[in-house]
Amino acid sequence: MIQNLTRRGVLRTFAAAVPALAVRQTSFAQGASPIPSWKTELRQLAPGIFAYIQGGGPAGEFAGESNAGLIVGPNSMMAVDSLQGPLITKAFLAAAKQAAPGKAFDRLVYTHHHGDHIDGAPYFMPVQIIGTEYCRKTVQAMAPLPKWEKHEGWAEGGEDHTRIPPGTILEKKLTYDYGDIPVELLEVAPAHTFGDLVVYLPEQKVLFAGDVGFTYIAPYAHWAHITKWIEAIDRILALDVNVIVPGHGPLGGKKELAETRAYLDLFKREARKRFDDGMTPGKAAASMWNRKVMGRFDSWRGADDRLPMNMVRAFHEFRGTLHPDMDGKGTDDATKEFHALVAQR
Repeated sequence: MIQNLTRRGVLRTFAAAVPALAVRQTSFAQGASPIPSWKTELRQLAPGIFAYIQGGGPAGEFAGESNAGLIVGPNSMMAVDSLQGPLITKAFLAAAKQAAPGKAFDRLVYTHHHGDHIDGAPYFMPVQIIGTEYCRKTVQAMAPLPKWEKHEGWAEGGEDHTRIPPGTILEKKLTYDYGDIPVELLEVAPAHTFGDLVVYLPEQKVLFAGDVGFTYIAPYAHWAHITKWIEAIDRILALDVNVIVPGHGPLGGKKELAETRAYLDLFKREARKRFDDGMTPGKAAASMWNRKVMGRFDSWRGADDRLPMNMVRAFHEFRGTLHPDMDGKGTDDATKEFHALVAQR
């Protein structure tokens, strides 16, 4: 089931199928890309509030590693997303322990259901896991997964790969207090998925956006409602917030989140032209495989790989056939057609 592929697995499968994409990604890494590099770190944003940022940039293996958050109260801690591979999650836990020795996690928030945000949950247990109803149902419906394969920096190999659904369900808004830190969980779905939430700390003007925000990494829209995603970003931009932690990419603020919006807006307009011209999603994606189309966003990591899957989603929206769950067959068909057309160039 494509639903149960990790984002890493999907991107590896797609990239392997078309060498031309790999060549193009390499050319960016050799100096054509304006993307900066950033390091993995636990960054303190305010007293008791930290962002765990996964390193990235124009060079190196692209796996789309996600970020996480840490909120420290007088007696316990909250995590915002659990990361993915066992070793990545354990690195975050070690950093949290160093930042707040003697304190344990009592809550884990899922910003949405994708594996790179929930697969580290077993290493936090026992905790209260919080998410939306759509997130809960989607995680419950996922097929069992094999044990983790050995991969440097991700897994030693042989660890159980278990997904745990949230037990506490968010309906619109929940507020928790960690000492003098009020933590607001706000449902913003549909956006990146039909089960997104963000974590807002109004007094510190900090927001953990989950995958509503991408910076220097192309937005991944295969479960999205693109128009509603843009509207969700507008709602966040209207909040009193200075620091925004994206789901993927370096730490930023409203300027960086506005770039995610600009990407989605440009992609939607270009997709609509091709839909109105009667193209298939795969052909439409191949016709956008050109730096002149997406401009500065064309060099964002994963930009090529995401064209066909995002196009399928946009076309469903234009047709009025959009469903909360991803269209696995449609995505597979569009990706194959995209690869075939790109390989001819």
